[in-house]
Amino acid sequence: MNTITAAITAVGSYVPDYVLSNKILETMVDTNDEWITTRTGIKERRILKDKDKGTSYLAIQAAKDLLQKSNTDPADIDMVIMATATPDMPVAATGVYVATQIGAVNAFSYDLVAACSSFLFGMSTAARYIESGKYKKVLLIGADKMSSIIDYTDRTTCIIFGDGGGAVLFEPNTEGLGVKDEYLRTDGVGRPYLKIDAGGSLLPASIETVNNKQHYVFQEGKTVFKFAVSNMADVCEKVMKNNNLTGEDVDWLVPHQANKRIIDAAASRMKLPDEKVMMNIHKYGNTTSATLPLCLADYEKQLKKGDNLIFASFGGGFTWGAVYVKWAYDSK
Repeated sequence: MNTITAAITAVGSYVPDYVLSNKILETMVDTNDEWITTRTGIKERRILKDKDKGTSYLAIQAAKDLLQKSNTDPADIDMVIMATATPDMPVAATGVYVATQIGAVNAFSYDLVAACSSFLFGMSTAARYIESGKYKKVLLIGADKMSSIIDYTDRTTCIIFGDGGGAVLFEPNTEGLGVKDEYLRTDGVGRPYLKIDAGGSLLPASIETVNNKQHYVFQEGKTVFKFAVSNMADVCEKVMKNNNLTGEDVDWLVPHQANKRIIDAAASRMKLPDEKVMMNIHKYGNTTSATLPLCLADYEKQLKKGDNLIFASFGGGFTWGAVYVKWAYDSK
C-alpha cells in the first residue's frame, strides 16, 4: 500500500483594495519612506477599511478564490483550519463561521493561534489529518486584520503590519509529493517581547486598559529581530540537513514576510540566490497568518510539480519552524 502524504492542490488569496503607502504613513507618524524601506523592505500594505468587516471577511474571500479557481465543491471539504491572530471575536471561533459562509456544510472547523507561525503550524496539523486516511480535503486558511490591533500613532508597529488572507487545499497524494518533513519550535521566553497586554483572562478589558492603549500590539523590535534572524535560519538549515538538501536542491524558500533583513539572513544561511526566495513584503507588509499563502498565490504560476519548497516562519510567543514540501502540480 502506498504511503499517503498531504499535498497542496490549490491556492487562493485576497487583499483589500486600500493601499497604505509609506508616503501616507509619513503624514501620520514621524517616519519616512527611506527609513521604512531600509529597515523593513516594506513599501505598501493593504488595509480593510470597512469597520463592519473582520478577519472572517478576508478568510471567506480567500477561500472563495480557491474554490472558484480549483472548481472545488465546498460540500466536499472535510475540515477547515483557520490560522489567525485576530479572530472576529472571543469564544465563537472564526473558522466555524467561515466554513458555514463558504458552504462547507460537511466540514468541522476550529481556529489555530500561534501568532505569525499560525499558518505554518496549521500546515503540520492539516498534514496529519490527511495522513490519517480519514480526511480527503482539508482547507487551511491564514488571515489577519492586523489593522484592528495596531496603534497608528506608534511608528514602531504601524509601519510593519497589513491585512490579508490566503488559503490552501490539502489532499492525499501517493506519489511522494506534499509535506515531507518539519521542524517546529516554541519558547515562552518570548512572551514579554511581542504581545497584546489586555483583553485576555490575565488582564480583562477595562476603561484603564483602553486608555492605556493596552489592546494594541507591543513589540520590542530589537529583541524580536535578534531571535527571528537566528532561529528562522536555524530551522531552515535543520530541515535541509535532515533531508540531505543543499541550496541547489531547494527550488524555493517561502519565508514569513516580517522583515526583509530576516528573510535575507535565512536565504544566506541556506545559500540561496534571491531568485529562489519568495518575496512580497514590499506590497503587503506583515500580514501575520496570511504571509505564507499570499506568497504561494503570487508565485503559483512559477511553481512546477516536484519543486522543493522550504516554508519558514517566526512569531510572538516565541513560535517558529520550517516545513519541507514537495510541490504537487504544474500551474495552468
